Amino acid sequence: MLLKIGSTGEKVKLLQEKLNLFPDGKFGPNTEKAVKKWQKENNLKDDGLVGNDTWSKMFPIKKETIDLSKLRGIISDKVLDEMPLAIEKFSISTNLRAAHFLAQCAHESGNFNFIKENLNYSEKALKAVFGKYFKDTPASEYARNPEKIASRVYANRMGNGDESTQEGWKFRGRGYIQLTGKNNYREFSKFIGEDCVASPDLVSDKYPLTSAAFFFERNNLWSICDRGSSDDIVKQLTRRVNGGYHGLDDRLQKFKKYWIAMNQ
Repeated sequence: MLLKIGSTGEKVKLLQEKLNLFPDGKFGPNTEKAVKKWQKENNLKDDGLVGNDTWSKMFPIKKETIDLSKLRGIISDKVLDEMPLAIEKFSISTNLRAAHFLAQCAHESGNFNFIKENLNYSEKALKAVFGKYFKDTPASEYARNPEKIASRVYANRMGNGDESTQEGWKFRGRGYIQLTGKNNYREFSKFIGEDCVASPDLVSDKYPLTSAAFFFERNNLWSICDRGSSDDIVKQLTRRVNGGYHGLDDRLQKFKKYWIAMNQ
């Protein structure tokens, strides 16, 4: 992580709040000046760059012991057995982060039942969901053929080749929060130390939960989790995961269930 002149976003807002500045989310000269002052006062190199060392000292996270046994019988053993790897690799350092993360994963995957993207669309559904990809090509030629559908709608983006390569199908959504696209499979491979580009089914069969934690890490979602356990925080997180508020009531219910269980 690196915040500097020109950076924008939620992390910049948090930084500005910490430094008692107006949180406009834009890292400008005033923010840089305040960062340098804070770094000097805290015996850090006062270069005005907020990397991992400055951030971790500014926002220390007290690591908790996450007792997964409290979730046995609530969440399947398969999910909980993978959780220690996700905890180790991806900053799941508190019960609050774990509860938020698992609630979002549970909803997105139908209670951890779906690990591969369902692309078995009818002609009508194709036009409704992926209409822009079928303006010049009849959707009827692709209906109920998931391999052809994925190869077309995911072609020439996210690092995938054109439709003829079928990479859209090869790198379709997998995992509890669906990892999609060759570029994301490549980046996840670097994190996990195993070649998921050569063997994409590793994402769904071996790392469905860990790949979801990778999504949280890449999108800086842990910082939202850290803000608390209110309904509004679940709503904010849902917006970032889903792009909207689909299934919000279910996500809230799941979070509260896991959060209560972990704190008993």
